[in-house]
Amino acid sequence: MAVTGRVLGVDGCRDGWVGVAPDPDGPRGYVAAGLPTLLHRAEADGPVLRVGIDIPLGLADAGWRDADLLAASLLGRRRASIFRTPVRAALTAPDHASGVAVSRERSGGGFSVQAWGLREKVLEVDAVVRAGERRLSEVHPEVSFAELAGRPAAHTKKTWAGQRERLALLAAAGIDLSRLVGEVGLAAPDDVVDAGACAWTALRLLRGTARSLPDPPQGLPDGRRAAIWA
Repeated sequence: MAVTGRVLGVDGCRDGWVGVAPDPDGPRGYVAAGLPTLLHRAEADGPVLRVGIDIPLGLADAGWRDADLLAASLLGRRRASIFRTPVRAALTAPDHASGVAVSRERSGGGFSVQAWGLREKVLEVDAVVRAGERRLSEVHPEVSFAELAGRPAAHTKKTWAGQRERLALLAAAGIDLSRLVGEVGLAAPDDVVDAGACAWTALRLLRGTARSLPDPPQGLPDGRRAAIWA
């Protein structure tokens, strides 16, 4: 028997979070400043069973996460889209310089300003999960697109060719974003497309066909398991 149910793909955007639900009558978009609000808005249209989100889930105490290293290796020329996730103590440091110092001590290297810029969203989602939310799974859109195409994307997502490439892959998989309805606010086009990729992986998670990097997921000291799903 086929597994059915609503799922949601989520990506960060300038105004907070953007979500895409690939409903049978066409994909529906949502946007909100906070993740709990986004989930609430999506659930107003029906229960959401699984959520794929483009943000690290599971923070290590030392070293780099296996998921990030494996994803970078898989993506080859697109590896620049993968940020190595700093340890928890580095992300809770008061500033980037302090966080880098902690990272060098615990992981043997620092991390970029761009990775530091994700700090608030990483910690927001970490708090949501710690509060009991169990539907979330970590997704990286470029890994999902590589799974869809059988290879890393040919063009960067910031180009028109890259957008067309990714939109075509999603449409062929049944997520036609040209039919998107609902509210996506001022979310950038690439953020909406990335949310669509996360939704595709969420569907695979619901059906039990998704694969993880690493396989099995990496166990962390706090008892959680970290993996990027595709």
